[in-house]
Amino acid sequence: MIVLGIESTAHTFGVGLVTDEPEVKILANVRDTYVPPKGGMKPGDLARHHAEVAAEVTRTALERAEVSIRNIDSVAVALGPGMGPALRVGAVVARGLALKYGKPLVPVNHGVAHIEIGMFATKSRDPLILYLSGGNTIIATYYEGRYRVFGETLDIALGNMMDAFVREIGLAPPYVRNGMHVIDICAEGGKNLLDLPYVVKGNDMSFSGLLTAALRLKDKVNIHDLCYSVREYAFDMLLEATERALALTGKKEILVVGGVAASVSLRGKLEALAKDRGVELKVVPPEYAGDNGAMIAYTGLLAYKSGQKVDPEKAMVRPRWRIDQVEIGWR
Repeated sequence: MIVLGIESTAHTFGVGLVTDEPEVKILANVRDTYVPPKGGMKPGDLARHHAEVAAEVTRTALERAEVSIRNIDSVAVALGPGMGPALRVGAVVARGLALKYGKPLVPVNHGVAHIEIGMFATKSRDPLILYLSGGNTIIATYYEGRYRVFGETLDIALGNMMDAFVREIGLAPPYVRNGMHVIDICAEGGKNLLDLPYVVKGNDMSFSGLLTAALRLKDKVNIHDLCYSVREYAFDMLLEATERALALTGKKEILVVGGVAASVSLRGKLEALAKDRGVELKVVPPEYAGDNGAMIAYTGLLAYKSGQKVDPEKAMVRPRWRIDQVEIGWR
């Protein structure tokens, strides 16, 4: 079986192809990411970008996989969560391919796809999951047919907070340079930990107060100390909530997925936590950390084999589709 997956939830339009014959293998993973010339991402700009690159990205993915569109078995598409205009481009492309070539259409939750590609790539079995991306900060685990959320951000996500911070102090875009987030590069010169808000409520975290307080200090303190402090406060808030969730669930693995999983400094903190708690840390490989089509194709393969599909006419986008609303029929 061969599944083509389409990702378009935010800044990336990606297409991946996955097969399970004779074993699961990623055949292609092609993407094109929009980087705004200044400021943040505007939904309309994302939709325009995705519409412009969709045909070429799809064609390139099929060529790299050496597969004809007529020979795939189904089309999978991320229908949410994400930005509505961006999501709709992927949905239109997926619906068109499914209808034109008579292929089943499989709906995929973007967050579940991040988790599933992480499980596949790291061979995790039953982990505590840290799903950390631009738009999501979630601590979860699988239980009785669904991914259950133990903690999450109460306002903005960790990735969005860091992006907004470096943008507002004039360091970005781009937000990543030489494989490192700009906040990590800036923080390398920091030594002093400043007094900033630290908000953890049970297993939930709040990053908006940290961002606001940091921006008020941007012209009053050493910029490297400020970057260092923002990063340390944010990551330590996450670690406190993670350790509490480990104690509650008794899990022996921590799986980190999503774009923020690529942070070297966060990984160092998590390694120390894992050693202290006697658990194994597994981090999704960089090529699958950010948004990509392969994760949609792989999750689509799992979903299709468990009987999940949708009529193209009913494949509507769901910008606020939570991971704990998805029935995981393949576990």
